[in-house]
Amino acid sequence: MDAARTERLRLRPWTVADAVFQRRLWEERDPRVPAHRRISADGRPTVVELEDRLRAYEHAPAPGLLVVEELGTARPLGYCGLVPNSVGVPDEPELAYEFLREHWGRGYATEAARAVVDCATSIGYGHLASTVREWNTASLRLLDRLGFVDTGEREVDPVHGDSILLRSRLR
Repeated sequence: MDAARTERLRLRPWTVADAVFQRRLWEERDPRVPAHRRISADGRPTVVELEDRLRAYEHAPAPGLLVVEELGTARPLGYCGLVPNSVGVPDEPELAYEFLREHWGRGYATEAARAVVDCATSIGYGHLASTVREWNTASLRLLDRLGFVDTGEREVDPVHGDSILLRSRLR
């Protein structure tokens, strides 16, 4: 997927130049997010490390994770896309997204996620999954709006909060 457009957004592949933006996302993460997904005490990952990761990034499962930009400004707001399923169902990729806090509450995540779900449907996926920490009520509401349902499956994590597995049937 080279790019997708919605009424307000453009979704496009990552470039190495997006490393500074990606680092901002890492810096803003909730302290309840596991440490390996936040900036460490020694400042890692650095922008250079993120550039290296972006050079090696493969958009799989298709369309992969995409940068979400505001149309007309090309200003990155967040990312949205598909990642390999962390619960072991390879033909059922996971919907993932993250946006800078300054853009929360404007419907961008819902709009971008709908575009990715539409893309996943056109590719031919039958189902999508998503895992969300139980404390992330905004994401749970977004996924409900998109038709994802709670499977009842949980990954218990007393430190970071349990992860809830949601699933959506696409066809």
